Amino acid sequence: MKGRFSIALGLVAACAAVVGAAAGSPPVAPGPPATATGLAVQIVAGDQSLVGATSQAGAPPDTASPQTSFAYPADGSVVSAASTSVNATASAGDGTASVTTSLSAVSLFHGEITADTVQSSVSSAGTVGDLGDSGLTNLVVLGAPVSATPNARVPLADWGYAVLLAESTQAGGSAAPSWRGTVTALVVHLDADHGGLTAGTEIRIGYADAYSRPPAPPATTPTTTAKTSTTAKPLRLPHRPRGAQMPAPSAPPAGVKAKSLKKQPKSGGPLVLTPPSVTPKLTSQGYVFPVYGPSGYGDTFGAPRGDVSGGWHHGDDIFAPLGAPILAVASGTVFSVGWNEVGGWRLWLRDGGGNEFYYAHLSAYTSLAVNGRHVNAGQVLGFVGNTGDAQGTPFHLHFEVHPVSMLFLGYDGAVDPTKYLDAWKRLEDIRILAAVPLYATQSQAGAATSAPTPGAMLLESSDISTASGLDPGSLRRAMRAPVAVETRGSPLGQLPTPLPVLDRA
Repeated sequence: MKGRFSIALGLVAACAAVVGAAAGSPPVAPGPPATATGLAVQIVAGDQSLVGATSQAGAPPDTASPQTSFAYPADGSVVSAASTSVNATASAGDGTASVTTSLSAVSLFHGEITADTVQSSVSSAGTVGDLGDSGLTNLVVLGAPVSATPNARVPLADWGYAVLLAESTQAGGSAAPSWRGTVTALVVHLDADHGGLTAGTEIRIGYADAYSRPPAPPATTPTTTAKTSTTAKPLRLPHRPRGAQMPAPSAPPAGVKAKSLKKQPKSGGPLVLTPPSVTPKLTSQGYVFPVYGPSGYGDTFGAPRGDVSGGWHHGDDIFAPLGAPILAVASGTVFSVGWNEVGGWRLWLRDGGGNEFYYAHLSAYTSLAVNGRHVNAGQVLGFVGNTGDAQGTPFHLHFEVHPVSMLFLGYDGAVDPTKYLDAWKRLEDIRILAAVPLYATQSQAGAATSAPTPGAMLLESSDISTASGLDPGSLRRAMRAPVAVETRGSPLGQLPTPLPVLDRA
């Protein structure tokens, strides 16, 4: 199902088959001559079972459903809309049909995707039709404004993708002239468990379908008078034609080698990358190292991994003590905070230039780790752990870099973070925030129920056991003694120079 979508609504099929008729009479297509169907929200699991939906409305007879709100589940954490409505009309007499499905104040996954209004509109007039009044206003995806264009595909971090204004049209042949148009304003497909829904689930927002065929011509009495020939002009609507096919992926940016692109799958799915060997410039703003205090890392980008997209490691692992503070590498917006089966407790950060950074296997968050929250470089977002598929491994942060120039490739648009990590500044003074208590949902039971409550980390100490209580100077001499730092176990063979005690102000 990846790379395409289906609308399983049990609609009446508009076939172009010709039924038997008297010789010389025009062919007639089966089924009603005009139909219109609308649905505001539908959530379908990977096995096509229905998870939740609004009521379907259609014509004939004409329907004008009242405006109602929608929330799934009851708290609206997956999908919510302040109002939903469907207006459908169909006329067999003149062979026309139209339907408009509207929603307002739409939010998905606690605001990861929002839109002020969502509208799907289809009009059919026998042999022509129009989808032009469909659209999404003020659409924001993962904290970034997005312009809705027909059949545009938008990657959703590590958990799926969205298709905007998913449209298709079908015109009948000369044997049975007709026109059908279908549009779903927003389709969200999950490649991984997210927000309490399982991988393979689709959320469809704003569905509309209209079909009609020209009315049968009135019966005429044959005459022997002079032969005449007239051609009736079909009724035409204001029409802005739109292609029904997914647009071809845009060309790779300069610097991406063509040999790194695999052949496009026949299923129409996204391009699959082998690990890119480029290091695009991010921005001129200052970046900081993502882990505070002693840590070590090696270049493991591109190493084989069987449980992630593409089968290769999309980042580097930065090893550090349990509870070591994890920092925002740049000023930007936090999004996709939560649980992922592979990444465990994880989050994403988008900087001012549109570059995105992925943090995984956290043991805990701070109060700054909130979807849509703006943070500054160096602020503490969470703490090092080994949740997700890293359970049982040494504590570390899995860190990825997704440059804005590579986002068109989706999750596989990651580049080797090693050179960036080598260059970024290590902070020597930060403000520690308290950890936010984590909870385990039913699908995450036992995954992270014993997370620590980091607040500070011991970076250096002095042995004062030799000081004498009778000699005030002995305490000062003990405190001035040199401090040794343990360096064993670091992937790089050594750890940074001990840093000053954290600023807890």
